[in-house]
Amino acid sequence: MPRNPRKPRRLVADGRVYMWTLGHSHGVTDSGQSCCETLTLSPQPPGTGGPLRIVFGQGPGRYVPGGAPLGSGDVGYVRGASLNLHAPGAVRALLDAALDRGWQPEERGPVEIDGWSLLEAAAAARDGGVGPEE
Repeated sequence: MPRNPRKPRRLVADGRVYMWTLGHSHGVTDSGQSCCETLTLSPQPPGTGGPLRIVFGQGPGRYVPGGAPLGSGDVGYVRGASLNLHAPGAVRALLDAALDRGWQPEERGPVEIDGWSLLEAAAAARDGGVGPEE
């Protein structure tokens, strides 16, 4: 039986438990319709810290799933790094990148981070530190 995509998933990182979900939303910009993927990680147990929201908004040179031919959860640069936000390893790599940038799970309020600022570091970590040669 397939997993319910709306049900939070569990991730354990460095002895701490997080529940994570992935959401897709649409907005309107000056240039028309815009898609956005939001990965939300919530420290557990509830009340021990605020959620981290990693947001990937559509923009020039970037892709965010909005239908065919892209798969659900795929985000990336048209000519560069990419991740599938349904993959637990990608979620862990983004969490590690956010922690490296100073996010503290104990913070009580929600924190929102632009996912594009984390993508290259997370993709490199996910690929074992091997990035494209320039």
